[in-house]
This record gives sequence, C-alpha cells and structure tokens, in this order.
Amino acid sequence: MSLVAMSQLLIPARQGGYAVGAFEVWNLESVQAVVAAAEGLSQPVILQVGPYEADYAGLEDISLMALYCARRAKVPVVLHLDHADTFERVMRCINHGFTSVMLDVSHLPYAENVAATKEVVRAAHACGVSVEGELGRIGGGEAGIDVTNEYVHRTTPDQALEFVNETGIDALAVAIGTVHGFYESKPNIRLGLLEKIAAKVAIPLVLHGGSGTPDSDVSRAISLGVAKVNICTELV
Repeated sequence: MSLVAMSQLLIPARQGGYAVGAFEVWNLESVQAVVAAAEGLSQPVILQVGPYEADYAGLEDISLMALYCARRAKVPVVLHLDHADTFERVMRCINHGFTSVMLDVSHLPYAENVAATKEVVRAAHACGVSVEGELGRIGGGEAGIDVTNEYVHRTTPDQALEFVNETGIDALAVAIGTVHGFYESKPNIRLGLLEKIAAKVAIPLVLHGGSGTPDSDVSRAISLGVAKVNICTELV
C-alpha cells in the first residue's frame, strides 16, 4: 500500500536536505494528474484537500477518489487536510482516511492556537495521523483564505521552538514572506529568518505559498530545513 502518514516522508526529507511537493486537488482529474506526475518522476507526493476543495467536491467523494489513486500509486502518497478551521473538520477528515491534517488557527492569540493545536495532536496521533501546525500569519488570498498586509506577522524563532514543544506537532508552517495566491509585488522571502527558525526547530518546516516563489528562494529554503512545499494557485 502506497498510502502513508506525512511524517514518514517529511522526517527523511528534513534530514536529507530535500522537500516533498504538496499539491491541492479538487477532482478526479487533478488527483490523477498529480499522482501520475509523481510516478513519472519516481518521487513521493502529498495530495492536499482544504475546506474549499472539500466543500466543492464533497468530502466523501474527494476522499474516495484520492484514497483510491493513492493506494494504487507506485510511489508513497499522503492525503493531507490543508488549513482546517475547526477540530470537527479535522476529525471528519481523519474518519474519511486522511493520513495527515493541519489545523490553522494562527489568527487566534498564541495561547489559544497552542490549546487548539494540542487537542488535534492528541486525537490525530491516537489514530496514527500526522499533524501540521502554523505559527505566524501568511498573507495573500487563495481558496477562501484572505489575509491582508495589516494582519500578516512573521514567525519568530523563539516562539516557534516553544510552540513545537508545547503542541507536539510533526511539521511547522512558517510565515517568512511567502503569500497564498499570486504575488502582487516582488517577493521578499526572509531566508535569514528561516535560517534562525531552522536552527531552533528540529522538526520539518513547511513553505506555504509556493506558487510564484522564485526557484532560487525555494531551493535555499529547502537547504535550510523546509521539507514540504505547498502548491495550489499554479494548478488552477
């Protein structure tokens, strides 16, 4: 069976200095295309479904399509819930066979983010499911996510370490200047900040907003500890 938990892919990636691509899917054709591309490259891959995609396709339908293709794939495949907004949504996706989940309550005060993420970690780990958390606020707009510049704030290294230790997450999404959706101005990726976060945090780091990010910045980010790169807008 090729369906795996995300930690099985990301821990070796962080240790080996490479990253796994994570691609948003919303119907059978997009699932088949991503899996076929991964098989053609003989590379593992992460299929992502966010609340927008789940509501569009129907959670049961998109889950069955993704799981069917993942289990037949010639490469390891993760089925990941991207940017879940509630604990209830997380549990519905776990019950539908997702092998990884992300709760994104980064808009909440720090203590509330920690408490909500810890609850998801406890439930998900009991089911053998990996968990991604987010600290800081990533800007831009994509699939129902809309964070204007006034609400963007960067991940700080010391708080990142505290967040990882307090929640027990398996991967950390960081805010270092990437945006969801297409960039409206020249990207300003804070690779120096990423380097400081990576020096503090040993778990795999996640780069959201991969669409349009310069290849050189992506490559450098991977060398600094990013083990998962998210792509959505460029697939639409």
